[in-house]
Amino acid sequence: MAGRPSMADVAALAGVSAQTVSRVVNGSPRVDPATRARVEAAMQQSGYRVHRAARALRTGRSGTIGAVVSTLATVGNSLMLEAVSDAASARGYDVAVVTLGSDDVASAFERLQGQGVDGVVVINEASALAHSAELPSALRFAVVDSPPDDRYTGVETDHFGGAAAATRHLLGLGHRTVAHIAGPATSYASAERERGWRETLVRAGREVAEPVHGGWTSASGYDAATALLESGAMGTALFVANDQMALGALRALSQRGARVPEDVSVVGFDDVADAANYQPPLTTVRQHFDRLGEQAVTVLLDGAERRPGHPQRTVIPATLIERASTAPPPPA
Repeated sequence: MAGRPSMADVAALAGVSAQTVSRVVNGSPRVDPATRARVEAAMQQSGYRVHRAARALRTGRSGTIGAVVSTLATVGNSLMLEAVSDAASARGYDVAVVTLGSDDVASAFERLQGQGVDGVVVINEASALAHSAELPSALRFAVVDSPPDDRYTGVETDHFGGAAAATRHLLGLGHRTVAHIAGPATSYASAERERGWRETLVRAGREVAEPVHGGWTSASGYDAATALLESGAMGTALFVANDQMALGALRALSQRGARVPEDVSVVGFDDVADAANYQPPLTTVRQHFDRLGEQAVTVLLDGAERRPGHPQRTVIPATLIERASTAPPPPA
């Protein structure tokens, strides 16, 4: 296509009207998802670029959304932010990122409001802070992994269901019970995963030992697994609340001569890109970060209505991925 592509070029390529392309460009909710996806694909294929200043004058929207994240040091936060950025880009939006350091969450919201963002996605650990904070009424919010709250739309992985599937998998292999390395006590995702593990064991009539909490890092997973080994509470099966901590747990087990999976089976959570290359390849629960990011951006920009007392929530299923780190327990 010669020269700079126009809205009419995109319409012809997508097989829709120019008015439909305009609605997609301006973030109108009056476009069905399949048509929106076709138009966005045509925009990408043709190289069409939104003139942000003109759109802002027409619509009162800046073409930028905010993202608040507690830290980028954990893989889950980085993957979630990447997913939000990709989904926003597909809609023609930029993302202004605020990482909570010396700022509290209220200051972060104030900064983003000053930048004129069209809404804010709050990610993972920062979500607990948003749940307890006073939210600016002028901003729309989509909050990832938070307790239900009528003030914003919630998006989350089915942490409970994923943890329950991991625990059932280990019990199904013949393990009498399952030890657990949990995430931080302040994390909603960690609490839901612990609840899924605990309730599955209780329903099966199995012993439930108290979990050891880590901090999402491989070093904390190493320390937590060491504590379980030294206390004699490790047993033959271990569910770890994320893959980074599982990596540390694998090192602790190896250093003490415990073979995985011959002596101890290990399951993680997230299915990070490297999980298939752990030694052994890690059985884990896959979070669909791309779907989480897409849903968070969609509900933020499309302005879904929320009725008082009925907060809108979207739960994305999690998938158990079986690899070589789990097996039946050793003979008694």
